[in-house]
Amino acid sequence: MWRWGGSDSPATNSPTVTPPVVTTPTTPTTPTTPTAPVQTPVTFANVGVHDPSVVRVDGTFYIFGSHLAAAKSTDLMNWTKIADGATATNPLFADVTKALAETFAWAQSNTLWAPDVIRLDDGKFYFYYNACKGDSPRSALGVAVADRIEGPYVDKGIILKSGMWGEAGADGTIYDAVKHPNVVDPQVFRDKDNKLWMIYGSYSGGIFILAMDPATGKPLPGQGYGKHLLGGNHARIEGAYVQYSPESGYYYLFTSFGGLDANGAYNVRVARSRNANGPYVDAKGTDMSTVKSDPSKPLFDDASIAPHGQKLMGNHQFALAAGETGTAAGYVSPGHNSTYYDPATKQYFIIFHARFPGTGEFHEVRTHEMFINEDGWPVVAPFRYVPLGQAAGAPSATVAAADVAGSYKLVNHGKDISAAIKQSQSITLSADGKVSGAVSGTWTHKGSNRIALAIDGTAAAYSGVLSRQYNANANAFTVTFSAQNADGVSLWGARTGN
Repeated sequence: MWRWGGSDSPATNSPTVTPPVVTTPTTPTTPTTPTAPVQTPVTFANVGVHDPSVVRVDGTFYIFGSHLAAAKSTDLMNWTKIADGATATNPLFADVTKALAETFAWAQSNTLWAPDVIRLDDGKFYFYYNACKGDSPRSALGVAVADRIEGPYVDKGIILKSGMWGEAGADGTIYDAVKHPNVVDPQVFRDKDNKLWMIYGSYSGGIFILAMDPATGKPLPGQGYGKHLLGGNHARIEGAYVQYSPESGYYYLFTSFGGLDANGAYNVRVARSRNANGPYVDAKGTDMSTVKSDPSKPLFDDASIAPHGQKLMGNHQFALAAGETGTAAGYVSPGHNSTYYDPATKQYFIIFHARFPGTGEFHEVRTHEMFINEDGWPVVAPFRYVPLGQAAGAPSATVAAADVAGSYKLVNHGKDISAAIKQSQSITLSADGKVSGAVSGTWTHKGSNRIALAIDGTAAAYSGVLSRQYNANANAFTVTFSAQNADGVSLWGARTGN
């Protein structure tokens, strides 16, 4: 056995002879540009769960929605439906038609609306169900309990009723639909001090919050319908969900304004508070408890509520850029969201249902990442969530100033409540800090993936967050920004080409 060097080399005192180097003439070659990494197309497994409420159990995300639908996922991208339909065969209950017979009878309905599930200190899962007549706020809200997240759940009784015309409601006064709640769309959550709350309501008298007993999962006595937080006079506000941010120290109250159908102009808004039970305000400082429809105007007066709250997203569509293929990305009536904060990664996610341009009432679940901007408000990434780890070439999560300059598709979500679909416009962010194209202004990279934009004709500047998101139409991870101003208007930008 021969080795080069080392103690196993043969000893010799002979001089080392170096053979002459022979060179062969070569033909000069043109330098080559390294091949860009090829992105593997990202795939998804989609489900239709209306009004999805998320809970994570042992590494698996579960969503529960209207009509007793439920699904699960380990990555927020690929979902498997595990239940659907308020029928005797739905596995979430032994036989929901019998178990919740009192609820169905009161609501004069054969289906269920948006639920919520939470695990309490006893280790059991509490399923907050509700049913509504639909053409009136005659509803019932109750709770069922199971040892497993997937059930079967056992009913523990109705805890609230509404819509009892001419009769006393939970607060002892005659039920009044313009000031008392429609008892649907619950979310039960813990505040930073582990106190338990339930927020709920839709249209009618607005959104209310109750302090809950963690031992029973039911409201503490003596609260009636609880504290009013926003809405009233049948304002089209529903789907309330609260998320605490340890990063900012705020509680964020998400709601959907408008109507849920394809022509209803559903859009997601947010307000914030230092306290779980409010008061919640928007960036202008408006106390959201004062935001309601004008009783002197026709029913479902949107004009009175549209100026308020921070609008995160509504109807929109990104036009296809050169080289992009497929159906142009966009949503119609996105809303009734829930959220999730991952304490390990410090990521925020928003989970919601959406309809799509040109597809009528067809709907699916979508998940987007959220960020907290420099002003302490959540902003939503423009494209659905795909972890950056799936990107070819392992790009950095840090978006430097040099990465930002280029051409973009821009969506301005505005502040209106309208069924019109806001189409993207073409703009350029130049290296010298100028914004040109469909709008003009300036932009500034502020470090830590933060961006500020000043758009000509808009008094309030936009505070945003940069990230790399997967653009399915381009099959590429691209630089994006999501920004918001004090008027409650959100901008989404997605870079195209170079």
